[in-house]
Amino acid sequence: MLLAPSILSVDFLHLGEIIDLINRSEADWLHLDLMDGVFVPNLSFGFPVFKQIAKVSTKPMDIHLMIVEPQKFTKQIKDLGVHTMTVHYETCTHLHGTIMRIKESGMKACVALNPHTPVELLTDIIDELDMALIMSVNPGFGGQKFIPSAIDKVRRLKKMINQRNLKTLIEVDGGINIETGKLMLEAGADVLVVGNSVFKTKNPEEMLRQMKELSIKN
Repeated sequence: MLLAPSILSVDFLHLGEIIDLINRSEADWLHLDLMDGVFVPNLSFGFPVFKQIAKVSTKPMDIHLMIVEPQKFTKQIKDLGVHTMTVHYETCTHLHGTIMRIKESGMKACVALNPHTPVELLTDIIDELDMALIMSVNPGFGGQKFIPSAIDKVRRLKKMINQRNLKTLIEVDGGINIETGKLMLEAGADVLVVGNSVFKTKNPEEMLRQMKELSIKN
């Protein structure tokens, strides 16, 4: 299991300290959320902040674009040294072309699905994906309640991947804590995105260690 802490809900007055904490923690990736206030009803930080983060992060960066026309920013994201670029199925009219552009740039390609979007819509693109992201909350804000139907979506997606003998990873994002993380791993998830459940605790580094232990127990 890979663990990808999201900094969406951290105290930005101490962003440098948070990145240092993640660097020395047992986390595998650093999850970054880019929002435009159009596709989702919220704004997050932009490329100037990402550039500063990229200078100090020692973890592979996993960027989640909750924006319209994400393909326009492929080069900028690649130039940051991003490992995985995630776009939403719901925002890409020419999804195959967008995925090809991401992969040709040298990054891993991932497609995210909103809670209402069935995994079966990935049938004709799953062979091209390095990862698929199942949203277990409605995208746009941290700290939301976990949507239980996401568990069955992960099971169905895992079955599709296994039937084709693919190596596509399944990432889950939203309301992930010790309890829901365990359920998602049992359903077939490979990557857990964590936020409030880690950074709203007194000892985020210890919580990341406990989350990482789920992979051993599972």
